[in-house]
Amino acid sequence: MNRPLTLAASVAGAVVVALDGTVLTVAQPTLRRDLHASLAQVQWTSTGYLVAVAGLLVFAGRLGDRYGHRRTFAVGMLGFGAASAALAGAPGVGWVIGLRAVQGVFGALLQPATLGMLRASFPPDRLRTPIAVRTAAIGVAAAAGPVVGGALATGFGWRAVFLLNVVPALLFGVLALTSREERRPPAATSLDTPGALLLAVALTCLVHALVTPAGAIWSAPVALLAGVAFVRHERRVPAPLLPPDVIGSPAVGGALALLVTASAALNGALFACVYVLQDGMGVTALHSALLSLPLAVFLIAAAPVAAVLLRRTGARAAVAGATAVLGAGLLVLAAAPGEAVFAAGFALVGAGFGTVMVAATHVVVRQAPAESAGVAGGLQQTAMNVGPVLGVAAAAVLMDLGPDRAPTAVLGVAALAALPLCRALPGLSAPAPAPAPASSAAGRSDTPHTDHGVESGPYARALRDHED
Repeated sequence: MNRPLTLAASVAGAVVVALDGTVLTVAQPTLRRDLHASLAQVQWTSTGYLVAVAGLLVFAGRLGDRYGHRRTFAVGMLGFGAASAALAGAPGVGWVIGLRAVQGVFGALLQPATLGMLRASFPPDRLRTPIAVRTAAIGVAAAAGPVVGGALATGFGWRAVFLLNVVPALLFGVLALTSREERRPPAATSLDTPGALLLAVALTCLVHALVTPAGAIWSAPVALLAGVAFVRHERRVPAPLLPPDVIGSPAVGGALALLVTASAALNGALFACVYVLQDGMGVTALHSALLSLPLAVFLIAAAPVAAVLLRRTGARAAVAGATAVLGAGLLVLAAAPGEAVFAAGFALVGAGFGTVMVAATHVVVRQAPAESAGVAGGLQQTAMNVGPVLGVAAAAVLMDLGPDRAPTAVLGVAALAALPLCRALPGLSAPAPAPAPASSAAGRSDTPHTDHGVESGPYARALRDHED
């Protein structure tokens, strides 16, 4: 696919997944009443999806590296759309749970491919802008999802929320399937199916233990044993599932750890703040949602700013500053005496998290070799899926032990404690010496031996405007 179409497909895939989760959350009470389901059954409509996604993301990325990111994206989008259509006609809650797990399998296929396609289509020094556009689109979807889901569930019932993604999923799936992809020689390495199975068991059981505390009796030990077995297996096989040039990079490891920490802090704090606002301060659900709108607004605004910061300061300074802003915002929320301070705290959190997400994702995708872009995308998506589950689980435990504001304060301190991880990220490249007049028109990029001030492509104008 050409670059504009690749970016459009990447954005569409990310938005479809983001919308699916947010609209379902709002529609779950209606689903429960209509299907006469228990609270535990309704929770499994989300848990089943999370478990399936977490276990398969990295292996799905490896499939993209081997067979092509466009193909895995197409299969993922078509399957996701078909599962969504089937969910709209599900006769009972058991069918909903099962189909959500199926939807999770296809979601795992398409999510790493949305980043893998960008890495394969754009040069490393041109990745800032498409990643920023993708992140901003996710922010828009996250902000619009609850409103759209509430309107659909109120006006047409819970089944309508699953129909929302059917058309775009099928449309972009068909476009990806019918477009031409650059032919590549067959991969010489194996898929490492035993390693993929061990990692899937470890991640699946870890997520299960976090979202269902009663299941930790068996799933937590199984996750630990499978994780140990996976590490031992990876050290012995000649072609491991996680290539050493990806996981052996300190920059990639630091960026992934920061993504887990930031997403855990954000989602755990939001979980706790809902109870502080509604139970502690007595505001309505709608009022609390409006108070949190600055988070979405500043997250969206932070995406293009983060791309400029990456160019001007480098990933290390950009992520360090953003992590500090995120931690400060959480501490403001923990001590907020009234609604105006809550809104200011949410704005700081949105600005900090949006920048961390763009900059850290840029590091993961750019630092990984192009032939391992799918695995890198799978690792990034795994971090962004495990982090929120970990954060909400930690917040729930802390709320049982102390005041409702305690989780937000602890998570804010945890975000600030992650600042040393930023040292592993790459800094700003030294500016290249001025080129000779005869070659001044050549080589327009920001790599060390060329002019590093130019961004090209259809989305470059906004970034150039920031620099002027």
